[in-house]
Amino acid sequence: MKFRIAYKKDLEFIVSLLANDNLGKLREDFRIPLPACYQDAFDQIQNDKNQELVVMEDSKNQIIGTFQLSFIPYLTYQGGIRAQIEAVRIHKDHRGQELGSKMLEWAIDRAKAKGAHVLQLTTDKRRPEALRFYEKMGFEASHEGMKLHFKKLK
Repeated sequence: MKFRIAYKKDLEFIVSLLANDNLGKLREDFRIPLPACYQDAFDQIQNDKNQELVVMEDSKNQIIGTFQLSFIPYLTYQGGIRAQIEAVRIHKDHRGQELGSKMLEWAIDRAKAKGAHVLQLTTDKRRPEALRFYEKMGFEASHEGMKLHFKKLK
């Protein structure tokens, strides 16, 4: 497995991964050509030094997974850095092969290398298998997360 920062040419495949599950298909708008909102978001991520959109490739250089790491500097923890992992996806044809574990291990190492004191994530309560996976990887449900949505998706 190889990990690298995503290129613009990867964007269609990344969005297809995001849309390829029961919840993702409700909130993503995967079609070709991609709606401009995805291009805009990709550009913002690429231009922000605290954001890393990462892809995982197999031995044939085919993308089989993706995630986004955000590094959040803040005053607590004596000016610490909090890492956040989002949009963790493995292509459906490659699930069940321990690739998610490899992906999380790489993300943990990357967060440590960037000086983060914690790596956090949220997972939808409608994904119990994801919750079990993250617990197996050592994540603890230490806080209660809450969200306030501002805009309805189409």
